[in-house]
Amino acid sequence: MPVIALAGSSGAPGVTTSALALLLSWPLPEGRRMILAECDPDGSAVPHGLLQGTLGDRRGLRNLSIAARLGEFSDAFWRQLIDLSGEDGKATSPGDRLLLPGVSDPAQSASLGPVWRILAQMFRGIEAGHGHDVLIDLGRRGADGTGGVLAEQADAVFVVVRNTLRCLQAAQGRIRTLNERAGDVGILMINEGPYPAGEVQRVLQAPVVATLPYAPLEARVLSDGAEEPRHFTRSPLMKAARTSSTLIVQHAAVRRARLDPGRRTPDEAVTRAR
Repeated sequence: MPVIALAGSSGAPGVTTSALALLLSWPLPEGRRMILAECDPDGSAVPHGLLQGTLGDRRGLRNLSIAARLGEFSDAFWRQLIDLSGEDGKATSPGDRLLLPGVSDPAQSASLGPVWRILAQMFRGIEAGHGHDVLIDLGRRGADGTGGVLAEQADAVFVVVRNTLRCLQAAQGRIRTLNERAGDVGILMINEGPYPAGEVQRVLQAPVVATLPYAPLEARVLSDGAEEPRHFTRSPLMKAARTSSTLIVQHAAVRRARLDPGRRTPDEAVTRAR
């Protein structure tokens, strides 16, 4: 039952698209939920990407800033969630794959300083009390400053990296910063470039835990709401996302067991993910 944070760096490595692929592929036993929270200070992408503006901007982090001042954060949190169940073309259980949209304007991020810590505590409460998994999209700048608590409180932090020279260079500083805040950062590699996983690990000094293919056609379904190609759910991207979800759960469980032995063991997490 992990809380996972995904981060990017400059060069648009595809954090939000990867997060959506994981959300729609995450193994969910009956009664469990998965929540994707857009905590990118540069603004929300899903409502006007995958959802093509159909829901407007009435829900999201901005409302939680107001609710925090009024002492109504917990109730307001659940009202902000958008149901993405079935967005992968499958008939999944209603309400089991949820989105917390981010800010619609980056200028709104300035008001979120007090919200990040409350939100991190909320994610922990959801994970422990409700048995829900949480995926946090930090974007390329999230977890800087007061937002760092989101990375610090996560079970595991992954940096999404394309294995191109430009992206590897951009990711080095980001990984160093996140290692200082959270420690033991892992890599979710987008296999676009010429460098194998071993070389990426050597350059970035972090383990490549999972890999997604570079698949622009399928990715546009998630990033821009493009028409789904035939057999989208069985595409290489979505198949790899399912495998990656299991590997990420395992990695998070191992890290959590090492840091806090009283919580779920790796074997329990592996069993749940199958």
